[in-house]
Amino acid sequence: MKKRKVLGLCLVIMMIFLSACNVNMGGGTESKKPEGTQSGGQAAGGKTKVIFWHAMGGANTKVVDQMVANYNASQDKVEVEAIFQGSYDDLLSKLKTSMGSNEGPAVVQMYEIGSRFMIDSGTVTPMQTFIDQDHWDVSQLEPNIAGYYTFDGKLYSMPFNTSNPILYYNKNLFKDAGLDPEKPPTTFEELKEAANIISKKGKAVGANFAIYGWFMEQFFANQGADYVNNGNGRDSMATESLVNSEAGVKVLTWWKDLIDTGAANNLGRKTDDSKKAFAAEQVAMILDSTAALKGIVDTNSGKFEVGTAPLPKPADAKEGGVIVGGASLWMMNDRSEEVQKAAWDFIKYLTSPKEQAYWHINTGYFPITIKAYEEESVKENLVKFPQFKTAIDQLHNTKLNTATRGAVMGVFPEARQIVEGAIEEVLNNKKSPQDALDAATKEITSKIQQYNKTVK
Repeated sequence: MKKRKVLGLCLVIMMIFLSACNVNMGGGTESKKPEGTQSGGQAAGGKTKVIFWHAMGGANTKVVDQMVANYNASQDKVEVEAIFQGSYDDLLSKLKTSMGSNEGPAVVQMYEIGSRFMIDSGTVTPMQTFIDQDHWDVSQLEPNIAGYYTFDGKLYSMPFNTSNPILYYNKNLFKDAGLDPEKPPTTFEELKEAANIISKKGKAVGANFAIYGWFMEQFFANQGADYVNNGNGRDSMATESLVNSEAGVKVLTWWKDLIDTGAANNLGRKTDDSKKAFAAEQVAMILDSTAALKGIVDTNSGKFEVGTAPLPKPADAKEGGVIVGGASLWMMNDRSEEVQKAAWDFIKYLTSPKEQAYWHINTGYFPITIKAYEEESVKENLVKFPQFKTAIDQLHNTKLNTATRGAVMGVFPEARQIVEGAIEEVLNNKKSPQDALDAATKEITSKIQQYNKTVK
């Protein structure tokens, strides 16, 4: 791809992505001016320098730094420097600014919904290139995780932090309402019934779901339904949104009915507000990421017992499952062969069972490597947090198809916000589910087609 084309694409997509800066999922939101931003070269002692940009804020920054320190101490040929770049959106903006210069990273963490842009930018070396050269065994990766980042038979990026959504519920409130705390709802219908019973008891509202586009995407996949056309954008580039299909209308009709009947309440878009209401025992059920599990259990320890259940779906849903969320590691192709090979060595190290066990235990994200579950530390952690078995089972029970591999489109961050706006319109009685999703589909489709013109 010519440099003019790459820069033209970056300018257009930057305008799109900068208008979508409230993505609700991923790393921390704090930002700092990066230091040592040279993307690669020679470090002290003749080592090859690898710059790694990431968006893991808060406590996760320390975990990333420790893994990098572990790697640097494990060998004497490569020195990796990890630089926190703020939120996922902050990181993406900085990456676009760095393209075409020598100020960018050799390896960058990018959230899953940025995958289409990364491929279309023409600035990455597919991870499959190094896998083939090294005869690296891809089967050691969780297939349902690697599946998301595989396009046209190539693994383009290495999975890094991975999660999916589950239902969290207050077992004490279930008991108080006369419900079996060991039999949580698994369908839309069962959840509505349980939420109604709990709400009528008056101690708490039955449920609360943050208005988060990621949840809508997951509800589609759990019904075996594609989110965009052309095989969810995987057979060929997506040209149309399918958010106004039967699957989407069914979700919003159910969601609005929960609100209208008092079985659930609406606290807005922030998942943190859902967690706070759950911790205060104001609501009995919430949806959140599996990566939040340790925090939710620890926060409420001593107050009530936290239960977990799979993401609910309609009783008549087709075979589906969940899509992995989170981010992966991408190799930038404007670095020297020496730097790219050094970066690949670092990435391989991160996938080792020992490092994946450390990552999982200290962050709550899934291990991407199957053998990490054989580590004693992971087994002990599962005993301490048995709720995580729900997440593991849900991941492993998901059958890979176009729906569960997840949609790909170049305007995903903006599409997610458009859907959140549609959900708000429905829950606030401004539009019917069909009308709101029809308008969202039209707007998203227009954005997709505008984007596609920039990469032809």
